[in-house]
Amino acid sequence: MKINILHYIEGAKKARGAVVIIDVFRAFSVECYATANNVRKIIPVASKELAYELREKNPGYLLVGERGGIKLPDFDYGNSPTEIEHLDLTGKVIVHTTSAGTQGLENARGADKILTGSLVNAKAIADYIKANRFEEVSLVAMGNEGVREAQEDDLCALYIKALLEERPLDITQQIESLKTAGGERFFDGLRSDMFPERDFYLCTALNAFDFVLQFKYDNDGLGYIVKV
Repeated sequence: MKINILHYIEGAKKARGAVVIIDVFRAFSVECYATANNVRKIIPVASKELAYELREKNPGYLLVGERGGIKLPDFDYGNSPTEIEHLDLTGKVIVHTTSAGTQGLENARGADKILTGSLVNAKAIADYIKANRFEEVSLVAMGNEGVREAQEDDLCALYIKALLEERPLDITQQIESLKTAGGERFFDGLRSDMFPERDFYLCTALNAFDFVLQFKYDNDGLGYIVKV
């Protein structure tokens, strides 16, 4: 198995094979919590304009997302697992747009298969890839805004790579160190409305979920998330 580690939106464009688009803080952690809460469908979109358009056509859709970490105007929820952790999403459809993760999904056009990646389901992702015997895997650390390093995404990529290579890797200490190296905003009381402290712990709950989320396109070219 050939394993590539790539970065940012440009990395997503170059990714081939089974592609894992990684966004730990917070896009693909949010999608795992929404899935665990029985959401009917998640529609990730790169454009906030498309998100508004989809809700205008479908008033029951929930809008979830951010730009620069801030919840977008008229959205139901920000890009925060704390906000949806205890919601009953049975039968609900979420339209999700973020600064990094959903941008990566839209740009991974060369992939054979696209998976979302986060620490909360990293082992499940590695197990799925190994079970399906992919010849090439691309782990794309999306970073901040899709253009700058984010240590949590790099750590997740290295952890999944180690699992694929069946090398033991204890990342407990590295996760703890993210509090002062990537996750500082979650401990800034002045920004707790945008970045609740609990988000840090929910996003770093290693292997909390045993499912994998795949990004696919429907017949109309609209992307959606499916649990596999």
